[in-house]
Amino acid sequence: MAMKMKTSVTLSVEAKCPSHSLSEVATRDLVQHIDEPAERGGTNKGFTPTDTALSALAGCTNVIGHKCASKLGIDIGHLRITAKCRFNRLGVTLAEEIEVPFEEIHLTVISDGTASASELQQVASEVAKFCPLAKLFRQAGTVIHEDWQKAG
Repeated sequence: MAMKMKTSVTLSVEAKCPSHSLSEVATRDLVQHIDEPAERGGTNKGFTPTDTALSALAGCTNVIGHKCASKLGIDIGHLRITAKCRFNRLGVTLAEEIEVPFEEIHLTVISDGTASASELQQVASEVAKFCPLAKLFRQAGTVIHEDWQKAG
């Protein structure tokens, strides 16, 4: 008898915050530091919260990209992902409430696999459907421009 997969699970992290800017965030047996740079009063021990969100999109694009490529039988090899974001700082500086702080993200994904340009577009289309971080950003109003390319 096949075991039924849970469709909804609880994700959990715990953060110890020894200062106004540093958070030591733990999940499973891992800890990451989230901090502000020194010029903003932090200790620069980790990515900022906004850097962390953007890096999560890159990581999720990698994981879901490989899952989608495998399902499609497409070889994307290793990926190099660049995410550049136009970020509205008025909210984090408390100047005013901003509805969409991550205004626009340019995501460049370079594949060193044997996939053709059209196959990469197939993978990109599937990733847009299934990447939870991309969905989170898009549903918040962020415009994401994706450019999937073959390594040159």
